[in-house]
Amino acid sequence: MTTTERAAGHTAIVRQKPLMTMRQILLMNLGFFGIQYSFGMQQTAVNPIYNFLGASPEDLPLLNLAGPVTGLLIQPLIGALSDRTWSPRWGRRKPFFLIGAIGCSVCLFLFPFVAAVWTAVLLLWILDASNNTAMEPYRAFIADKLPPQQLAKGFLAQSFFTGFGITLANISLFVFQSWISGATEAGIPYWVVGSFMLGAVCSIGSVLVSILTTPEIPPTESELKALRAKKGGALKEILDAIVEMPPELRKLAVVYLFQWYAMVCYWQFVSLSIAESVYGVTAEDPEYADAVSWTGLVNGWYNIVTFCVAFPLVALARRHGAKWVHILCLLCAAVGLVLFANLTNRYLLFLPIIGLGIAWASIMGVPYIMAVRMIPSSRYGVYMGIINMMIVVPMLIQTVTFGWIFEHLLDADPTNAIVFAGVLLAIAAATMTWIKEPPIVRDVDDVLTMPAGAH
Repeated sequence: MTTTERAAGHTAIVRQKPLMTMRQILLMNLGFFGIQYSFGMQQTAVNPIYNFLGASPEDLPLLNLAGPVTGLLIQPLIGALSDRTWSPRWGRRKPFFLIGAIGCSVCLFLFPFVAAVWTAVLLLWILDASNNTAMEPYRAFIADKLPPQQLAKGFLAQSFFTGFGITLANISLFVFQSWISGATEAGIPYWVVGSFMLGAVCSIGSVLVSILTTPEIPPTESELKALRAKKGGALKEILDAIVEMPPELRKLAVVYLFQWYAMVCYWQFVSLSIAESVYGVTAEDPEYADAVSWTGLVNGWYNIVTFCVAFPLVALARRHGAKWVHILCLLCAAVGLVLFANLTNRYLLFLPIIGLGIAWASIMGVPYIMAVRMIPSSRYGVYMGIINMMIVVPMLIQTVTFGWIFEHLLDADPTNAIVFAGVLLAIAAATMTWIKEPPIVRDVDDVLTMPAGAH
C-alpha cells in the first residue's frame, strides 16, 4: 500500500463545533497554568539545585537528558493512545493529563529534599515523564473542542497561561528568598523548597478545575466505528503518521531544530551568565544564590511579557499570517539575547529579555495554529506527540553536543552560550520563511471528510 493510499484511510472530520465564550476558553486552558508552573521550576530551579549539589557546569546538558528522552518516547505514545481512547465517563484526553498532573505534584513536593545529584536526576526523569504525559493530550484537547476560527485564540490562551505559570514559578523564587531563611542539609535554600511546594498545589489544582468545568465532545457513531476498527498498536500508528506527515510539517521540524536548541542553551546557562556578567562570581561562590534569585526575577519578567502579548498575537496572526508573526517574534528574541549577554547592570537585563518574552508567547502558540491546519482531526493526538518529538530531538542533540561546544568553542563562558542561543534563534527565523502557511478551513453545517493533510 502506498503512502497516499494509507493517508487516504485517515480522514479529517470537519463538523460544526459550538463557539466557546472567552470564559470557557480560559477555564479550559487553566490546567496549562499548573503544568507550566512545573516547567518553570525545571527552567529556573533544577539547574541551580544541581549547582548547589556540586555539579560541574559542563555536565549540565547531560544532567538534563530526562526532558528530551521522556518527551521523545512518551508524548507521541500518549498522543496515539489518546486518539484511540474514549470513555463515556472519563473522556478521551482528560485521563492522561490528570495522571500527568498528579505525577508532577508528587515530584515537585519531593524534589527540593534531594541530597545528592543522582537523586535529583532520578526525580527529574519522573517529573519530565509526568509533564509529557499531560502536555500533548492537553493540546489535542484544545484542537478537539474549538472550531477553526477560534483555534488561534485557544492556542494563544495556552501561551497566556504558559507565561502566567512560569512567571509565578520564577517570581516565587525571588519573593520567597526575602521571606524564608535557612537551608536543607544538602545546602538547598528553604526558599527554593517553598517554590516547589507552591508548584505541587498549582499543578493538580488547576488541572482539576479544567477537567471539572470543560466536558469533552463525544465522538459520533462514525468516529466510534473508525476508532474500534483501527488495527495495529500505538507504535505502528506513530510510524505511519511520521511516514505520512504533510511536507510543510516536515519543514517546521527544521525551524524547531534551531529554535529549541537555542531555548535549552538559555535555560541551562542564564543563571551562570548573570552570575558572571553582573555579580562577577561562579557557582562555587556564596553570592551565586543572589544570581539564582535574580534569574528567577528576570525569567518571571519575560513570562509576564509572554502572557501580556499572547492575545494581541491572535490579531496579528489573523491579519498578517502566523508564519510572519513567528518570524518577527524569533528575531526579537535573537537581538534581545545578544544584548542581554553583554550587559553588566542587573536592572538593564529586563529590557532585552522582553524580546524573549515575545518569542516565547509565539513559540508556545503560533506554530500550532499552522500545524492543526496541516493534519487530520482524527489524528490530532498522535501528531501533537510527533510535533513534540520535533521539540525534544533538538533538546536531545543539545544535551549530547553542547557540553563539547561550550568547553571547546565558547571558551566555557556562560555569556557566550547566551549569544550562541541568540544566533540560533535568528537562524530559526530564516528557516521559517521556507514554510508555506496553509489556509484556514471554516466549519460547515454538515460533516465533511478530507484526505489527510488536505486542510
